[in-house]
Amino acid sequence: MSASIERAAEVSESLAEIRSRVQAASSGSYPPILVAVSKYKPASDILTCYEDGQLDFGENYVQELVEKAEALPSKIRWHFIGTLQSNKAKTLAAIPNLHTIQTLTSLKTAKALDKALPADRLTPLNILIQVNTSGEDAKSGLPPLTSSTDGTSEVLRLVKGLITECPKLHLQGLMTIGSLEQSLHAAELDENSDFERLKATRDLLQEYLVRELGDAKWGEDRRLLLSMGMSSDFEAALKAGSDIVRVGTGIFGQRPKKTSD
Repeated sequence: MSASIERAAEVSESLAEIRSRVQAASSGSYPPILVAVSKYKPASDILTCYEDGQLDFGENYVQELVEKAEALPSKIRWHFIGTLQSNKAKTLAAIPNLHTIQTLTSLKTAKALDKALPADRLTPLNILIQVNTSGEDAKSGLPPLTSSTDGTSEVLRLVKGLITECPKLHLQGLMTIGSLEQSLHAAELDENSDFERLKATRDLLQEYLVRELGDAKWGEDRRLLLSMGMSSDFEAALKAGSDIVRVGTGIFGQRPKKTSD
């Protein structure tokens, strides 16, 4: 499974550079989480990063994640970052070291995950709700919050269902992809409107949770994390307050086109 000496050196060098840039751009009190997005990349590339101390990896396709999880070390923390369908929940839930679902958008899928998770799983499955901050039809995600008391909000209804009906799931925070245009011009922008919308949604959701659950159950230790920023704009995302960044091309290089499902 090992990569060639040349490829391993290339991946290790790229990972070290991205880590350095993540650290330099971080603006928060907590160390950010770097998720290495490894879709379409061979297990040997992932193993190289793992041997360099990288534990968090992101995959977009269920079957690819299943195959890699079976072949690679069990200490890897897998993040599912692709479009999530309820009929795939059982397959995902069977992966012992599945760490986080970053793309939840429906209570139906949440219930399917909760039901399918093994009874002997030691920790709840982390959940990020995907928010469509750019309003683009081609992107998945729920509309951003505009109020912490809006009973019609899809985000608040999903959160309420997660808390009351899904004991094996842990609401960890929110995720967005953001618009391509914002991403392309990240270095020139003083403020990324997609990132700001996600932060505003997080703040309103935090208000809702404190009001509904109280400080005792939702204090600083339960702060909501933000996952925003990819290879082209992760530094801007970190400066805006992101807790999790998802970097693929910056670590592994360009991906081949997907030819089939």
